[in-house]
Amino acid sequence: MTPSETRPRGPRVPGPLRAAALCALLLTAIATLLAARDWAPLGPEQAAHTWAVTHRPDAAGTAALVLTTTGSGPVPYALALLAGALAGRNTRERLHAAATALTVLLLGQAVRYGLMELITRPRPSEADWTARATGHSFPSGHSTTSLLVAGLLAWAVLTRTHRAPARRLACVLLALWAASVGATRVYLGVHWPGDVLAGWLLAAAWLSLTLHLVRTGRLRVPRAPASPPAPTAAPQPPNSS
Repeated sequence: MTPSETRPRGPRVPGPLRAAALCALLLTAIATLLAARDWAPLGPEQAAHTWAVTHRPDAAGTAALVLTTTGSGPVPYALALLAGALAGRNTRERLHAAATALTVLLLGQAVRYGLMELITRPRPSEADWTARATGHSFPSGHSTTSLLVAGLLAWAVLTRTHRAPARRLACVLLALWAASVGATRVYLGVHWPGDVLAGWLLAAAWLSLTLHLVRTGRLRVPRAPASPPAPTAAPQPPNSS
């Protein structure tokens, strides 16, 4: 018996908790790096902001404005309720799932707002904005909100369908939507790239923690129905010849 076989093993940390811890660690590292610079933009952040300000034709700017509105205001909350409605199999489950999805979104927003007020990172110069923005810059509210909603909608799709191509397509489209909303915040000049990345990390950590609560039974949500068993071939009658 080798020493590694005799060494006692500690409890295994669940995957969602490891993912949440990793995202939280990366978010802390970004915040620490920026705080060491008194929250001034890093070189790559300043370069991305300068490029966005100087490459905004009217058509692209209008498209970005339309897309960015889906990451704030009533739209994300309506989508969270839709996720609950899609996940439930009857009226009772739909109401419970919608309330759960809305609670996850609201609590995630509360954490984000607390961080924003604690850090108070300044936004880019208002002269560069082509969209309305309020509050401080870090982490980005639109980035956090859109990824949280994308995760809730992905949960609804994964709960209600067993078709692998449809599940993959839905998850890819939702991820692209959340990524695009975050990108518009830099393109419209109201956020630094680090703010957007921080919003994504915060949302990913929150969704991973929520998934852990679901898997351990601390948070009850509708589950996907069991896949129907594969049909078996009917027994052949014996050959009488």
